[in-house]
Amino acid sequence: MGGLTRRGFAGTLAAAAVESRLRVATFRADVTPAPGEPLIWVTPAARVADPLWAKGVLLDDGRARYVMCAVDWCGMASSTHRLFAEKLASAAGARVSRVAVQAVHQHTAPYIDGDAYQLLEKLPEPPLRMSERFLEEVTNRLARAAREALGRMQLFDRVGTGEARVERVASARRVFVGGKLVTRYSSSGKDPAMAALPEGAIDSLLRTVTLAAGARPLVRLHYYASHPQTFCCDGVVSGDFVSAAREEVERQEGVFQIYFTGCAGDVTVGKYNDGSPEARQALARRLREGMESAAASTRLAPVSGLRWRTAELALPPRPHAATAAARSGQEQYREAITAAFAERRSPLEASALELGQVTILHLPGEPMLEFQRYAQGLRPQGFVAVAGYGDISPGYLCTDRAFQEGGYEPSAANAGPGTEARVKQAIEKLLGR
Repeated sequence: MGGLTRRGFAGTLAAAAVESRLRVATFRADVTPAPGEPLIWVTPAARVADPLWAKGVLLDDGRARYVMCAVDWCGMASSTHRLFAEKLASAAGARVSRVAVQAVHQHTAPYIDGDAYQLLEKLPEPPLRMSERFLEEVTNRLARAAREALGRMQLFDRVGTGEARVERVASARRVFVGGKLVTRYSSSGKDPAMAALPEGAIDSLLRTVTLAAGARPLVRLHYYASHPQTFCCDGVVSGDFVSAAREEVERQEGVFQIYFTGCAGDVTVGKYNDGSPEARQALARRLREGMESAAASTRLAPVSGLRWRTAELALPPRPHAATAAARSGQEQYREAITAAFAERRSPLEASALELGQVTILHLPGEPMLEFQRYAQGLRPQGFVAVAGYGDISPGYLCTDRAFQEGGYEPSAANAGPGTEARVKQAIEKLLGR
């Protein structure tokens, strides 16, 4: 498979003139799975602790429309991700290439790969899959919310940037102890030895982008790099601590809030989470405080136009071999996801939105933190916010070093060695290097 193609890199320059009038509208739709529909991976939803939401913004610069949407699902892959994007594009009157749909990546939510489902259908007794009826229903609901938002478009002329340090939330999943790689999973804090290990390599800053009319904020977009997972796989539906923080900030401030998970492929809350409700509440509180501080530190600057760029990204599949026939439903599904990506012929897509000195980068898969740092390093004088977890079909986007070291992320990746160079090439193109 090739890397970026000349045809695949499409730059869209939109309305840079001072007289340009930008408009924005927000939308939300309930995407909570019905009872019996699968969460990650094939666990049926049994009880709803709190609802799942898809929250997004529509942008209009007088020439075209653009959509950015964060979905409280663990992941949407391949044809399922395309379904979300196409429904939103149709509803908003936008090109699909101008729609960015990112999962927030809670593990108490669905992880749906339509191409893997097609492979599972060939099995005599396939595992639980999301029903076509529900998937159609939930994407129609989302499209309806976006379409209705067109009637609420408001002018905005300011973009704001703020950032704040988030204390005692994120920690590295890959930790070296005595020269040996140790994996610290999302609930490893229940082990005192794991909790005692250092935080490791993280990005402690939460970055917030605000769109405003004069001094009045219309919407805030938050970006933070950590797995948003404190528990999973027991049939309980929840937006976890990130949703709790986001919705509380919205209630308190009265401004629409959207949360995007950054490059968190190798970052979890494992140092600070023992799986207890108390730990979850504490994480939500500390993340909420970060959002509030970033909002309070926001500085607004005039903005009159935007630029949207897209880049096609073809990644090498990781070699894999089918296992024995006697497998659990979860194993069957995960193997089908890997096989579907290996058979994939269409490229992935990444995109970037520029508003003045602000750049918002949208990446597919589960990018390791290195890719966020790389993007921000290309524009040290600008403000770069990164959202991962677009089309999640490649799984973990690992660095060459991670493949050499081994460990969990390379073993669970669907994209193989050679990924790093291609992802960084896409980032360079999108950021105009």
